[in-house]
This record gives sequence, C-alpha cells and structure tokens, in this order.
Amino acid sequence: MWIVKLGGSLNTDPRLSEWLELLVQLGGGRVAVVCGGGVFADEVRRSQTHWRFNDLAAHNMAVLAMAQTTYMAQALNPKLHLATSKAEIRDVLRGGHTALWLPLELVSERPNAHTNWDVASDSIALDLARKLNAERLVVVKSCAIDPAASLAELAQDGILDRRFPSFAKGAAFPIDIVHKDDLARMRSLLLADGRPTDG
Repeated sequence: MWIVKLGGSLNTDPRLSEWLELLVQLGGGRVAVVCGGGVFADEVRRSQTHWRFNDLAAHNMAVLAMAQTTYMAQALNPKLHLATSKAEIRDVLRGGHTALWLPLELVSERPNAHTNWDVASDSIALDLARKLNAERLVVVKSCAIDPAASLAELAQDGILDRRFPSFAKGAAFPIDIVHKDDLARMRSLLLADGRPTDG
C-alpha cells in the first residue's frame, strides 16, 4: 500500500485532475490518496488570526478543510472511492480501487500533541502511512524542491510542516517529495512497483 498526499496548493491547479486520473489508472488496489486543505485551510488560518480562537477548534476546522478538498477530488474523479477509516481504506484497496481518505476520524474533542499547526496535512499523511504499515509515502508539492535537501531543511523552508522530520524518523518506508509537474516520475514509480498490494 502507498499513501499519496496531494498538497492543498493543487486545489486550483489544472494538474490536480491529471494527478487524480493517474492515481486511478495505476493506483487501483494499492494507493490511498490524502488531500491537503489548501484554500479552505488558509481560511481557517485567517479566521483564527482574526478571532484568536484556540488551536483545537482550528485543528478541527482544518480537518474539515481537508475533507472539503477530498469531496472536491471525488467529484472531479468519481472513480476514486471514499474511505472514512483505515479499515475502509483496506477494503477499497482489496476491491482493486484507489482509495480517497476522508479524515473525519481526526476531529477531536480534546487537545493533544497533534491538534496544532505544527502538525499539518503532511504529517497527518505520514501518520496514516505508519498506522497502515504503508510501503511508500509520496508527498506532492507545488513549490520548487531541492532534491538534495533533507526533510529537516524542507520543514525549515516551510515546504513540509514542522513536525514532519521528527515523525519521519525511523519510518519503515521510503518518503518521496515530488513536484506537481513530475507526473512522469510518479508514473515510473508506480509502474516499477508492479503488482498491487492491500498493505
């Protein structure tokens, strides 16, 4: 099983449809897609700055922002199958389809180590990959990426969220940070991987 995190910056990008179609074509039975919040999450940040409400509320609103993007992605490509839990992700993959994770299970009643802006959708995708014993995590970004940069450097530059490097320590799977224009690279990775698995 692979987790592919599509950055929220793709929300208004023509490439989004191409990524979704590629993941449907080659990801059936092995890819679960995680969507970032994009402009919806940006609005949460603006609202919190204006009203000064707590991080727990902002976290829950940001999860709903990810859900909004997820619903949009499924509307753009109905061949993606919504999954609201880890068990449902596995079921979708066993059925030979590409899963699209709806992260409503992350809405929280109490603050914890994850309910703050240091843990954004990149780290959420990484956490999901760990919990599902994924074979690979691919994070798709719109900004320029230095292939020689470490995860810590990418976090320092704001390309990944702050907690991502520490969460990634000891990960039992490769982590690829891919530019949105690297569809050919992603296609090659998927084709080279070969047979589908259900994780």
